[in-house]
Amino acid sequence: MAFSYWEQDTFIGRPDVCIIGSGIVGLNAAINLKSRSPFLKILILERGYLPAGASTRNAGFACFGSISELLMDMQTESESDVMSLVEKRWRGLQNMRQVLGDEVLNYEALGGYELFTSGDAIRYEMCSAKIEHFNHLLSSITKQTHTYLNADKNIVRFGFSGVDHMIVNTGEGQIDTGKMMEALIEKASVLGIKILNGIKVEKYIDENPKVRVIVTGNENIYCDKLLICTNGFAPELIDEIDVEPARAQVLVTEPLENILFRGTFHYDEGYYYFRNIGTRVLLGGGRNLAFEQEKTSTDDLNDMIQRRLEDLLGTMIVPGQNVRIARRWSGIMGLGSSKKSIVKKISPSAYCAVRLGGMGVAIGNLVAAEAADLILDDL
Repeated sequence: MAFSYWEQDTFIGRPDVCIIGSGIVGLNAAINLKSRSPFLKILILERGYLPAGASTRNAGFACFGSISELLMDMQTESESDVMSLVEKRWRGLQNMRQVLGDEVLNYEALGGYELFTSGDAIRYEMCSAKIEHFNHLLSSITKQTHTYLNADKNIVRFGFSGVDHMIVNTGEGQIDTGKMMEALIEKASVLGIKILNGIKVEKYIDENPKVRVIVTGNENIYCDKLLICTNGFAPELIDEIDVEPARAQVLVTEPLENILFRGTFHYDEGYYYFRNIGTRVLLGGGRNLAFEQEKTSTDDLNDMIQRRLEDLLGTMIVPGQNVRIARRWSGIMGLGSSKKSIVKKISPSAYCAVRLGGMGVAIGNLVAAEAADLILDDL
């Protein structure tokens, strides 16, 4: 469908910067650019009626790393590189809280717990032995002497079944993802940033000094600079980039009569995660049951994974309760061979900020700032 004269003239025009993706990175990048250079005309193109990746579809964990996750990362990265990433996550979370405010985010500093069953005895011993070591490493980052603590005393109080041990990250919390994204959209609107939803970008052509963005219907949008913030969808637009989609599946229960725990929780090296939303339980994960199938950008649900999630609810998390599922959904993350984000120039007038590694809430605003620096340096 071709744009009318009025649509082209009023809604599109000729933006200085066009951003593909209205998720955490895209919105933060636009806000960063507009705040530092108010005369820029910025247009955000979004394929969905809401952000189509994971920004409005994640679990709302304000997390930066469980011990088992850090140990797993150190199998492929140096300790210094892993801790640099942890510091970035921590800084990103504090920056987000400062910019948007804890009240807007509905931020609750309830801690992030890692659960270990009898089958995880070896993993628990490895993690437990590293508590003091990681507390020392994180003391200069979190300014806390005991970021990690043994939390076995809470197992019975939380009502879990089959859990032998817990380790808590006292610096983690939870947010309301919807409120976070609503606040970013409102902030962008106040600054005069335009967001067009339902516009799918098919490809772009860098015709230096301008970029031609081709959208569905073979219509062209021209801009001076292009920033791709599509994360897991990046391979659709960027050739040979080390990013692949990873589907994360989530469900949330109806309110429960008796929920004993509050906080965020990880199990099985983080492949399963859950939290309370008031008296509801949000539970997600299970990608490790079908890695290849879940390397997809489609938002379908996998029945096998959904059954496993329901099984965990009934046997471990809220045993013995009558649980009804209120809603199920999936979100698309962007993963790769490294957990380091990719922020770079990909052609004379085009840039990308992708591969958030499932940590968009924590690092999205810092990744966006890096991308804005690149663009402003070239304008």
